[in-house]
Amino acid sequence: MPAERLYYADSGLTQFTATVTDIRERSRTGGASLWQVALDRSAFYPTSGGQPHDTGTLIATAPSGARLEAPVVDAEEDEHGEIWHLTPKPLLAGTQIEGRIDWGRRLDHMQQHSGQHLLSALFYQELGALTVSFHLGDAISTIDLNTESIEQAQLVNIEQRANAIVAEGRPIAQRTVPSADAEILLQSGTLRKLPVRAGDIRLVVIAGNPAAGAIAGKTAAGAIPGQDAGGAGAIYGEGAPNPDLDVNACGGTHVASTSQIGAVLLRGTERIRQSVRVSFLCGNRAIAAARADDALLSQLGREFSVGRADLPAALARIKGETKASAKERQTLREDLANYHAARLIVEDPLQNDLRIVRRIFPDRDAEYIKLLASRVARAAPHTIALLASTQQQQAPASVVVACSQELGRDAGQMLRTALAAFTGRDGGSATLAQGLVPTDQLDPTLDALEAQLRNRPVPAG
Repeated sequence: MPAERLYYADSGLTQFTATVTDIRERSRTGGASLWQVALDRSAFYPTSGGQPHDTGTLIATAPSGARLEAPVVDAEEDEHGEIWHLTPKPLLAGTQIEGRIDWGRRLDHMQQHSGQHLLSALFYQELGALTVSFHLGDAISTIDLNTESIEQAQLVNIEQRANAIVAEGRPIAQRTVPSADAEILLQSGTLRKLPVRAGDIRLVVIAGNPAAGAIAGKTAAGAIPGQDAGGAGAIYGEGAPNPDLDVNACGGTHVASTSQIGAVLLRGTERIRQSVRVSFLCGNRAIAAARADDALLSQLGREFSVGRADLPAALARIKGETKASAKERQTLREDLANYHAARLIVEDPLQNDLRIVRRIFPDRDAEYIKLLASRVARAAPHTIALLASTQQQQAPASVVVACSQELGRDAGQMLRTALAAFTGRDGGSATLAQGLVPTDQLDPTLDALEAQLRNRPVPAG
């Protein structure tokens, strides 16, 4: 029989006692085993529904007083509903243990998961956007919404509303109802979706106001308002509207009040297929993020010798200076390429009415030799530039061919022919082409190109 899930009744439970019912070896690596341990009752939440597993410790005490502490590094549910606790230390069936939950991790998951319920309810209420999926990550959590886009002003509004509801301390209750009652809630629009499963359904309810909600705040644990008077149809009373902010079928762990969610911080959005993904942080994570942001702003202020309030102006100034410097560097590169081209023309005179300027540059990048090659081809008639860069070590050499226009040569075709024998890559036009060649094949490639060029007749003029 699967373990009794203690977190259903009390998500804040951090210690419990139980009996080991089964154990099996999960894996063995280098003589060390990982064991799966089953208990008759457990407060460890197994990974499911977008929420990660709990961690903690199982403690067994021998009659002699000796203690064995087995760390729980994972908790997972099998197809039969059994919870298996993954630990490097074996515990025999029948052993009485004390379980301890890592409260910091559990609280973090509760804050993020309850925050997701609150945000999903507000996104639907404000924008009509349904939650498609939810992911609780180690650093940040996300909600995928079935909407085309969300404006920044809408995000700000929802964030403000969420934090106002947090401040109100509205009750968050967990109730289990028969599947027939859940179906009625689904048909009435109170529930937006139901899991595909048989049996009772667990509901997590955020009250519609700080005082109480019809399900969340006015009933004893486990009771359904109006059930005795008229079954599921009387949950909210005949014809009465749903007084709760959110009613959601969920098996995760949650805080008992919106105040325990803590601060809600929306970090941004991105387009994911047919939906919009919203990134958010709640509670202690939001505080840690705000602290990190504050430290970063302070560091940037020190780096730029300005106050944090003056950072936007300082960054705008630096951006302008960087743009101007880039433009100036480009002008200098072009001037340098012009002078360099003129020198190369002088160094390599015409031979049979054809000038081939062939050079390999280990200290120039691919962009510069492309610029230089085009300048060489323009500087004098009947000229072909055959240049290569080997600046990028452990990478293919970049080869550029540029032809004076009046030659009528096709630089791209010549380069493709030469590289075909050496499995190189190329691309370009008739007057300027560029390709990549393995460094150990560079000289043969240049030799093949030069042989092509010198064997072809040169047009008159």
